[in-house]
This record gives sequence, C-alpha cells and structure tokens, in this order.
Amino acid sequence: MGDKVYRKFVWAGFILVGILIIGTIGYWLLGARQYSLFDSFYMTFITIATIGYGEIVDLSHNPAGRVFTVFIAIAGIGVLGYAATSFSALLVEGELTKSFKRRRMENIAKNLKDHFVVCGVGIIGQYIAGELASTKRSHVIVEQDSCKVEKSLESLKNAVVVEGDATSNDSLLKAGIEQARGLFAVTGDDNQNLVICLTARQLNPNLRIVAECNAIANSGKMKRAGADAIVSPSFIGGLRMASEMIRPAVVSFLDIMLRDTDKNLRIEEIPVSGRYAEKTVSEMGLRSYRHSLLLAVKVGDEWVYNPADSYVIRQGNVLVFMTTPEGRKELEKII
Repeated sequence: MGDKVYRKFVWAGFILVGILIIGTIGYWLLGARQYSLFDSFYMTFITIATIGYGEIVDLSHNPAGRVFTVFIAIAGIGVLGYAATSFSALLVEGELTKSFKRRRMENIAKNLKDHFVVCGVGIIGQYIAGELASTKRSHVIVEQDSCKVEKSLESLKNAVVVEGDATSNDSLLKAGIEQARGLFAVTGDDNQNLVICLTARQLNPNLRIVAECNAIANSGKMKRAGADAIVSPSFIGGLRMASEMIRPAVVSFLDIMLRDTDKNLRIEEIPVSGRYAEKTVSEMGLRSYRHSLLLAVKVGDEWVYNPADSYVIRQGNVLVFMTTPEGRKELEKII
C-alpha cells in the first residue's frame, strides 16, 4: 500500500513538472517571444500557486492567452493539490503502518508461551535470534533503538520485535516475560544487562537467564542479580582462537554442522519425564531415530558418554542428542 501511494506521489511530481514546462513555452510563444523564458516560467508558477501578483506576461489584449491561463490554472492547481494529498497520505500511512505493526507484534508476543526473550539486537543479539529461528524456537526481540529494530526486521524474517527499554517492567511484560522459558541479556552494556537480569527475575522467578558480561569482574554481580549463566564474548573468543590453532578439525566440524542449512544439525538436550523411568536405551528405541544420535546422559553433575543399549534411563536425567529441529520435536513428544 505504501509503495502505491509513493508511486502516485512521484507521478504527480512528473506531471507537475510537465505542466510547468508546457506553461513556460506557451507563455513565451503567446508573448510573441518578447518575454524571457524565466518570466514565462514565473508566470506559470504564480498561476499554478494562485499567488496572484499580477500578469508578468501581458495578456490584456490576448484572449487566447487568457484561455491558456485558465487551462494551466485548472491543470496545475489540480495536480498540485493531488501531489500534496499524496504526500500527506505517504507520511500518515507510514506512521500508521509502523503503529499498526508495533501493536500487532506486541499482541503476538503476549500470546506466546515457553518462548525466549532476546534483550538487545546488536551483533550478538542478531546471531542469537538467527539461531533460535534456525532451530524453530519462538522468540521475541526487545530493542530500544529504532534503527536497530528496522535492521533486525530486514535481516531476520518473521521476527517479533517489541520496541522499548528492556530494563523496564513494561517492555518485558509486552514481550510476554511471564510466560517465557528463557531470556538473553545481550545489550552490550554490563550495567543494562545487570538491571535486565534483576527485573526479569522479579517478573518470572522460574525464568532461565543467560547474560553477556564484558568485564569478568561483573560476573558475580550478575549471578546475584538473577543470571543463571554468564558468557564473556572475549573469553569465548580467546578459547575459539586457541581451538583453531590446536584442534582445527574439530572446529571445522562444528562450523559445518552449524552452517549446513540442508541438514541443520544441532546438539540438543531433552529432560526425561517419569514415564520413561527405569527403561533402558534399547527399550526406549532411541537408536531407531535415523536423524538423531544419542551422545550422552547427564546424571546430576556427572556425565555418561555414548551410553550402551543396556543403560537404564531414570527420571531427572537429561539426554543429549545430535539432531535436527524436526528430530528434536519428535523426541520431545516421546520423551
């Protein structure tokens, strides 16, 4: 709709320029070429603009010239009014569209359940949102900077964005924080991330919070503010560079796994419910899922890697798979 109004405005501008050209040439010819082209243009302009300073080109004894003036006035004033109306519609529609889109996204966010909230859509926030989208996990982005909001809507298809300050209760409530499963505090500012952790924890005590921490000294504060996990981009980056040097094949394997959009493999975790307590891996049929590979079982604080078919799965265990998003959903339904 906005493009249609824009095209109307542009066409009105072209027609108006055409009328100015026709009027300039017409008055120049009707004035027997005694007046300059600038005087003829000025005569056309004041006629269209209805300024009424008087006839620059004398038409007092030229009936044809006055008839020409009538047509120039009717055409020019009509097109000028149409252009002004189209321009106003373009401005109003743009604001209305933005307001409608903002309200629609807030309604979508409020109706979501078991989703993730990404506070901040900088470089890290965009990667997080992209990963959540790739693995088909519902999420809402909260961002105060309108320019970043527009960029995120362009780069992230079907993104749900709440424009507002992520440190405020109101913005987090609009993002459906009370029904959310987890929150990422990744604004790039440790102080803001700390306040977000504190606010989110008060609004939803059961929420899992992962916070970005640029200064390691602030990690303790974020833990006390409610963060369940702290991630330092510089620390992770240092480990990644070391891994590139000493174990390049492993890094290459993980990179290809994450970037392969056809297979879209991920390492996922699924908690075990009571209905599968005391059953073995074989009895659960976990080896029969072609797109899923059982890697390990987390038992409390301990790990059992590559469990045998006779290994007994108990309630509270966490199973770690390499699987696709579709495979994860299939396993979640069963487990």
